[in-house]
Amino acid sequence: MKTITNKINLKNFSLAELQDYMLEIGESAFRGKQIFNWMYNNFASTFDEMNNIPIKLREKLNEIATINSLELVSKQSSNSTKTEKYLFATREGHKIESVIIPEHERRTLCISTQVGCPLDCKFCATGLMGFTRNLTVGEIIDQYLLTSKFIEPATITNIVYMGMGEPLLNFDATLKSLNILLNDLGNKIGRNRITVSTSGIPQKIIELADSGLRVKLALSLHSCFDDVRNKIMPINIKYNLEENIEALKYYAKKTKTKIMFEYIMLKDINDRKEDLRALVKLCSTIPSKVNLIPFNSISHMVSGGLSAELEPTPREKINEFAEQIMKKNIFVMLRNTQGDDIAAACGQLAVKQK
Repeated sequence: MKTITNKINLKNFSLAELQDYMLEIGESAFRGKQIFNWMYNNFASTFDEMNNIPIKLREKLNEIATINSLELVSKQSSNSTKTEKYLFATREGHKIESVIIPEHERRTLCISTQVGCPLDCKFCATGLMGFTRNLTVGEIIDQYLLTSKFIEPATITNIVYMGMGEPLLNFDATLKSLNILLNDLGNKIGRNRITVSTSGIPQKIIELADSGLRVKLALSLHSCFDDVRNKIMPINIKYNLEENIEALKYYAKKTKTKIMFEYIMLKDINDRKEDLRALVKLCSTIPSKVNLIPFNSISHMVSGGLSAELEPTPREKINEFAEQIMKKNIFVMLRNTQGDDIAAACGQLAVKQK
């Protein structure tokens, strides 16, 4: 296990907090803005790279602070889709994964918010890892900063909080990282290009709506029936569909955005005629769109139970399902599997921790 220092991590600070911290250590607030620029716009990984910062201040910061949250362990690229998966280690050695998905003129970064996940969704490899801890603000932000260094001169155009973990169970760090990306960075990535995905934590959905950030919100729906959702998503036992739909209606009204319903197609579980009718009915009650997702194998983590029994809906049936939804004038995205050859597709992110 790695040695953990007690140094202050400056990436846990917003721009205003970093300026305040400079005042606390007897420096000008302006130095905070300079350091922020070095971290977020120049992707500096050491204080020594910050050549417009006085040497004495750099020496002081090397003694009391750090700007490193994660270390890149490995990078894999898909031969078929050019999807890239990054394996990072936290300072104490825990492993997390991030993914960059290239599509036409877009490059979407899928970031993690927890080491593992406590929700145990049966179709998701991350849940089979168990849960270790929440990521810090710096660890969330570093996924953006470190991956950005490897795709220059290209840029990350979109960010989705859909990697390992449930973002709304790490609410404070998720919210603060969103504020840094949206506000402190001066709309480098616009709010309409950031999506937070949740399995459904009603009170936190409402708090996110009240935050004023107006990012796009996606619900991992996967069934419109509580009994089915209880089996494949145990969190539904605590927070049922009715509670979540009311919270989503509040979010849509407050933010004037559409809700994305994510729907992994599972053979004979949520691809029946009654499932189709229920999904269409739900979409008629709330401004929304649907993202149909093929089920991706999680055999690299499965050892038994319901997860081992899940099968993907045949592609022909997925296409028919989508057509029937579109006939009701509901916008449907039909996601193509990307990165499954490197276990980087939707639901496949997982690392066996020591």
